[in-house]
Amino acid sequence: MSEQKPSSYYQPQPMTTSPWAIVSLISGIASYFIVPVIGSIVALISGYSAKKEIRESNGQVGGDGLATAGLVLGWINIALGLAAICLIILMVTGVISGIAICGPLTNWLQNSNY
Repeated sequence: MSEQKPSSYYQPQPMTTSPWAIVSLISGIASYFIVPVIGSIVALISGYSAKKEIRESNGQVGGDGLATAGLVLGWINIALGLAAICLIILMVTGVISGIAICGPLTNWLQNSNY
């Protein structure tokens, strides 16, 4: 006589990783080397989409750490880009160069043979 399993037998499904989380991490990394602006925007959009998907899956979808890493990389790249734009604007308008001439290196700059 063969033993039959009850109909309420539960076989747990393996946890899958959210594809949005993977896209977020790859875009966040690529935003530093290949596509600076587009990569960081894609990292942010896909990272927030992954967080929503993971939250609504009730533990069936994983990848929260990947999504968080993609979000952090995207936000850091945007912050660095904005800081670079601000520095370029300050250099073009002459605000930064005026400070360098009035600072402690004034004598060295005046005596150098440029």
